Amino acid sequence: MKKWLMVMLVLMMSVPILSACWNQKELTDLAFVMALGIDRGEDDLYHVSFQLVNPGNVSAGQGGGGGQGLPIAVYKSKGRTITEAARNATKKVSRRLYYAHTNLVVVSEEVARDRTLMLNLLDAFARDPEFRTTTEIVVARDSSAEEIVTTLTILDKLPVTKITKEIKFTEAMKGENMSVSIDDIIDGIVGNGKEPILNGYSLIGEKEKANQAVNLQKTTTDALLAADGLAVFKDGALIDWIESRKSRGVIWILDKAKSTDITLKWKGKKNALSVVPIRSKTKVSSAFKQGRPVINVKIENEGWVSEANTAIDLMDPKTIGKIEKLTEKAIKKEIQSTVKEAQRLKCDIFGFGDVVHKANPNVWRKLKGDWNNYFADIEVNVKVDSYVRREGVRTNPFWSDMNK
Repeated sequence: MKKWLMVMLVLMMSVPILSACWNQKELTDLAFVMALGIDRGEDDLYHVSFQLVNPGNVSAGQGGGGGQGLPIAVYKSKGRTITEAARNATKKVSRRLYYAHTNLVVVSEEVARDRTLMLNLLDAFARDPEFRTTTEIVVARDSSAEEIVTTLTILDKLPVTKITKEIKFTEAMKGENMSVSIDDIIDGIVGNGKEPILNGYSLIGEKEKANQAVNLQKTTTDALLAADGLAVFKDGALIDWIESRKSRGVIWILDKAKSTDITLKWKGKKNALSVVPIRSKTKVSSAFKQGRPVINVKIENEGWVSEANTAIDLMDPKTIGKIEKLTEKAIKKEIQSTVKEAQRLKCDIFGFGDVVHKANPNVWRKLKGDWNNYFADIEVNVKVDSYVRREGVRTNPFWSDMNK
């Protein structure tokens, strides 16, 4: 009896150790899905493109790099649902599709404009325990999602890396795009007082050569991927676009602006000065006039003169003061233009409703049912304080004294 008890005790103590390997997966049995492209076909089915990494052709060794083949392979499948399309893909791929490393989801404009299609696919991603909802999501503009995920790129071997890194650095250096995850768009759809936005991506050039190896054998490609505006969503569906020249105002208001370039006119000369912000802080608050909310946007900006293409005395404090005022005026004009565009669309992409809600929940309860219509006429005051902290490694332009 004691012997039997000892055997049972040993088995019970072994269970926690053995359980760690109950769901093990061999690497050689997995196909790592790096990106997904989702289109809608004429057959009314989801057409899904799976961008799979080919590890042997991506890793660079010491003696000549990886393999000679293409770094990715793209398999296409279709189905009535995302799940069905994914299961159907297993008939074409010799390995199990693995989504834990998926970094990008691309949806076509047609899919994005259909509320039901968007909500269904977002539910599929958010429900799958293997899929990370921190994955970047973008809208294919003037291109299909398949074209985006099959395009080969030069500098980054994996196209998905090109897109995700480009969004990151564009946000940091240009201020016209911002990283948006699946979590972000779901929060925007289900939340009150703010509608979501997504980055647009286009395929520029000769599309038929984008997925060919010849596109990797030139210093200048025949086709390339580029960020292209912001997609505005309302009630879970794409309704319109904010073009790149106005999208920067969105980033300013959302306090996501890290750096950009502001071009100024000086004494009648266009493109005379360039000012680059180095620090920026946006504060959005709500006041009330006769029971009606008013939005106040205050921006504090610090920058430096990165370019001076005119005769100017940058050692003169009065000159610096004038540059600061011109910068404030330029930023304010840009933000006001963006606000008017969003009000035209009757879509609060800035989260002004959430600001009103926090400032006065009682007023918000009365307005939230028809907030976007109210947002279209709300008073928005913009105040910008800008400071020039330095003029670069030199002061006045070197050529300004050439003819003296």
